[in-house]
Amino acid sequence: MTLLLDRPTRPATPPLRRDRRRWAWGLGAAAVLVWSLAGAGLFGADVLNPGGTAQFGRFAAAALDPAIDAAFLGLLARSALVTVAYAAAGTALALALGAVGALLVSRTTWGRRRAGWLAARGLLAVPRGLHEAVWGLLLVTLLGLDPWVGVLAIGLPYGAVTAKVVADLVDEVPRGAYRALRAAGAGRTAAALYGLLPPAAGGLLSHAFYRLECAVRSAVVLGMVGAGGLGYQLALSFASLRWEEVWSAVYALALLCLLAEVAGRAVRRRLAAPPPSARRDPVLTAAVVGTVVLVGWSCWYLALAPAALVSERTVAQLGSVLAAAWPPATDGDLLRTIGALAVDTVQMSVIALAVALPGAVLLAGPAARPAGDSSPGRRVAGTLVRAGLLLLRAVPPPVWALVLLFVLLPGVLPGALALGVYTLGVLGRLAAEATEELDPRPRTALTALGARPAGAWLYGVLPLAAGPVLVHALHRWEVAIRDTVLVGLLGAGGLGALLASELATFDWAAVTTVLAAVVVLTWVVDLVSDRARAALR
Repeated sequence: MTLLLDRPTRPATPPLRRDRRRWAWGLGAAAVLVWSLAGAGLFGADVLNPGGTAQFGRFAAAALDPAIDAAFLGLLARSALVTVAYAAAGTALALALGAVGALLVSRTTWGRRRAGWLAARGLLAVPRGLHEAVWGLLLVTLLGLDPWVGVLAIGLPYGAVTAKVVADLVDEVPRGAYRALRAAGAGRTAAALYGLLPPAAGGLLSHAFYRLECAVRSAVVLGMVGAGGLGYQLALSFASLRWEEVWSAVYALALLCLLAEVAGRAVRRRLAAPPPSARRDPVLTAAVVGTVVLVGWSCWYLALAPAALVSERTVAQLGSVLAAAWPPATDGDLLRTIGALAVDTVQMSVIALAVALPGAVLLAGPAARPAGDSSPGRRVAGTLVRAGLLLLRAVPPPVWALVLLFVLLPGVLPGALALGVYTLGVLGRLAAEATEELDPRPRTALTALGARPAGAWLYGVLPLAAGPVLVHALHRWEVAIRDTVLVGLLGAGGLGALLASELATFDWAAVTTVLAAVVVLTWVVDLVSDRARAALR
């Protein structure tokens, strides 16, 4: 006789449970947002400025009537050449520094020496943590109005960013060639240079075109602080309240950004789907040759002279500034002020992200390019949404802040909303691209079952896109911390306003302390963002 004993059965799959870490991060983000809105005075203080409504209306109406006279358009064309030259030369410098720096901060180069790797990565936080406008103001003190100011102000921080990106690419490529070179007696750096960097060249080329688009916007921002180009003309037109000229400059800038974006998209598509033949891709070859020609023209057009970097005046000025900047100021009043303004800076960045993220989620679907055939109305709507997002990110945050000051009282809120509008333009594009790369089958299946387009997007697209979009949003939070310094330099509050006042009085010891606070704050936000991204995986 066989005795059968009852044993408890286990479910085939574990029961669904809520991820407590994600809930904790979500509730924490909501609490920080409420705290930030309260700090901006939204719940108690008066934030509206009714007297500026008429001026804001004139600014908005001028969007349909830009200045198109031949003289001003010629001036814009010459200014655009200056902006393109700065962007191209700065991007070339960033790529050169990034390629060399990537070998110095790659895990492969350091091997098991983790302390050295962490120290090298820590050094990148210094140039990466300061905005291009801050670099521009510091370099003007050393070099005067030399064109190297704009090139270095773009190349140094972007070089640190590129080094981090390329190092990650290098760490992910196959190791066969690297191991063979090491076995043949090559050093770590040489083996990485010849065995790892060439396979990562495709990703580097794709990143180069994205960095060029960012450099165009940075060149405009530098122009607003005196480097010339479209930014300088934009600032002049805004100061004289010539709204038609302002919009003409904005449209010219949007066109430059569009050209860089189209070129980058073409390169990325070629890299994602290389031709079946073994011959070189003519599009990629033309892109590389065109880039080299553009960089050479930029150096000639700007009349860059390497001797200016090591001239006697530059070396003497550098020694004078370093002597005045060290040791940093540590008096109690300054540190308390920095602490209070650091809180304003964080609140500004949180509000900006809270404005941009919902808008990016809502516009990601219409802005995404459909994979198959679509109706003419769908294509027209998508083109209009993408054009709107392009305009939002083409206008520099300081301009948005100055516009919002027409209808809002000075404080944290105008700067936060200005960053939110600008970040919406960037994050909306990233969210649309993330939506394009999703698996279309869930949405197609829901549509085949009779779901409406809104319902198919809500249940077939949004859950899949939530993760990538939130990751992009957390990265933009790190960028927003740097951008708060930019709007602060022009009077929108935060650490940027304090930095501007200390630079105006040439208190270099205090400037060093403020810059250190900005770098530390950026580093802390980077750590928090990294932990949040880990919880979303």
